[in-house]
Amino acid sequence: MKIELLLHKMLSEYDTPVRYYFKLENEKLLVNNWLNKSIQISYHNVIHCIYCNKKTKSSFFQGFCYPCFISLPQTDSSVINPEFCEAHNGVARDMEWAKKNCLIDHYVYLSLTSGLKVGVTRHTQLPTRWIDQGAKSAIKLAITPYRQLAGLIEVELKQYVNDKTNWRNMLKGINTDSIDLLEEKERLCEYLPHEYQYYICDEDEITNFEYPVLAFPGKVKSINLDKTNTFTGKLKGIKGQYLIFEDGHVFNIRKHGGYKVSIKISD
Repeated sequence: MKIELLLHKMLSEYDTPVRYYFKLENEKLLVNNWLNKSIQISYHNVIHCIYCNKKTKSSFFQGFCYPCFISLPQTDSSVINPEFCEAHNGVARDMEWAKKNCLIDHYVYLSLTSGLKVGVTRHTQLPTRWIDQGAKSAIKLAITPYRQLAGLIEVELKQYVNDKTNWRNMLKGINTDSIDLLEEKERLCEYLPHEYQYYICDEDEITNFEYPVLAFPGKVKSINLDKTNTFTGKLKGIKGQYLIFEDGHVFNIRKHGGYKVSIKISD
C-alpha cells in the first residue's frame, strides 16, 4: 500500500493500546496495523502551511507558514507559556478564539512521561494531550476557569517538578513505576500559595495508558526529512506523536507538520 499526504499530527483514540490514525481526505488509516511492517517515508521537498495550505519554504511552530505563525491565536506565546495569556483581560490576537480556548476550564495536571512532569491543558483536550506527550499515566491536580490562572499555578509548581518531557527517555520506555502520582499530587499541593488552594481538583482518578509498542529502542536516533529525504525501516511502535523503528530511528510526526510525503507500507 502507498499513500501520499501532507503530514498532520496523528489522531488518537484512548484504548488499550492507544489507537493512532492518519486522516486522509475521505478516510482514516489505522497506523497500529502497520506494526512489524516495512515503512518507507519519502519527502517531496514541498511544505504547505497546515492552516492556510499555502506553500512555504520553512515550517514554523510545527507546520505553519510565517504569516500564520505571527498572526494566528494558535501560535501565540501563551500557547507555550499560559501564564502570559491575557484573554481574561480582553487582550488576545482573536477574542472569539480566546473565548472558546482560553476563557474555559483548564486543568493543571501531573503525568509520567520520561519522569514526573507538570502541565496545563484545556478541559476539552483530555486525554488527547496526555497521549500526545506519551504519558504512561496522569492525574488532574487543579482546575481553573481560564488559562492564565492555570499557567500561574504551573509556574509555582515548576520550582519543585519538571515541566518538560525528555523525549528520548519517553521513547525508551524508562520505568517510572516507583512514582506514585497521588502521593506526588498531595505533596505538591502543599507548596501552593493560599490563593491557589481553592482550585485544587478533588478528582484523584489516575488515567493509565498503553501504547502500541512491540519493542523500545536502547538508543534513539531522530529522522529529519530536511537532511534525509527517504527513510525505510520496520515499524516497532507508536508513542506520543512518534513512529519508532527497529534500528532505534524515530520519526516525529508533529515536527514535520505540512511536509508532503509518500508512505509505502509492505510486509
